[in-house]
Amino acid sequence: MTIIVTGAAGFIGANIVQALNARGEKNIIAVDDLRPADKYRNLADLDIIDYLDKDEFLQAFKSGRFGKVQAVFHEGACSDTMETDGIYMMANNYRYSMDLLDICTAQKVQLLYASSAATYGGSDTFVESRECEKPLNIYGYSKFLFDQVMRKRFVENANTAQVVGFRYFNVYGPRESHKGRMASVAFHQYHQYKKDGLVKLFGEYGGYEAGQQSRDFVSVEDVVKVNLFFLDHPQVSGIFNLGSGQAQPFNDVAHAVVNALRKQDGANSLGIDELVNIKAVEYIPFPEALKGKYQCFTQADLTKLRAAGYAEPFLNVEQGVSRYIDWLSANADYLANPL
Repeated sequence: MTIIVTGAAGFIGANIVQALNARGEKNIIAVDDLRPADKYRNLADLDIIDYLDKDEFLQAFKSGRFGKVQAVFHEGACSDTMETDGIYMMANNYRYSMDLLDICTAQKVQLLYASSAATYGGSDTFVESRECEKPLNIYGYSKFLFDQVMRKRFVENANTAQVVGFRYFNVYGPRESHKGRMASVAFHQYHQYKKDGLVKLFGEYGGYEAGQQSRDFVSVEDVVKVNLFFLDHPQVSGIFNLGSGQAQPFNDVAHAVVNALRKQDGANSLGIDELVNIKAVEYIPFPEALKGKYQCFTQADLTKLRAAGYAEPFLNVEQGVSRYIDWLSANADYLANPL
């Protein structure tokens, strides 16, 4: 049976395709917008049966061109939190998702889609509940609004098949190089250290000491595992947080990145204070432009996810980032020409 992945040449989409291939699934249709064209490299080592541009996909799907489809992993979206074109953002993220939902409902196809922790925005409570959702930008709002449609449909029992939204927190891992400035902290720190021999972090801000602002960093490995869990449990629908469930400071990420690279050079592991002392980690003044617009703390509440039956442990920063740095180093030739 056919599986469709939108945003298939992107970060999470390509990792989902890879994981499906590892299961023996090759009857996969990839959908994306190959601008820039070099994103194709995220698909070059994967097995798919067809590729469609996102602008031709919906009509082809609606017409029944793909026959019986088991599921759609909808990862395609504009994820740039700095985007200011509201017309573009709402058309690309909200209206496109609504049209896809209607087709999946008509054809009784499982829909597993990317929501975002950006729906919480200015909130300090990260629970999948309306009163906790306070998006701070048009990206967060585009995801928030689609989630609201989902809630209404759940109440009305309007869906004919599984619909699951995943509120991704700070995801990092392989195949994200095309994201540029929107790539993960670990990705940027890796390249910064390779270039300059040091990692720069924000200094004291928001009541947090230097480098202690904290986020819920989650490995794309875990993100994919959760997606596949719900594919295998089509009776479960809902909106779920997808983070590690544990906030960790940016100091922890820098510590993991630098020590993983030091290990590759045969050097011993050092504590964060020691890394600061040898100038492998440096704190810089918090940027004026970000003041009042910056989340100093995020942490996914996993109560709903665990209640849905997902019991696997999540990688912490030390485990996941160290593994990712090894991958980045092993793929240095690929990364020499970033997407």
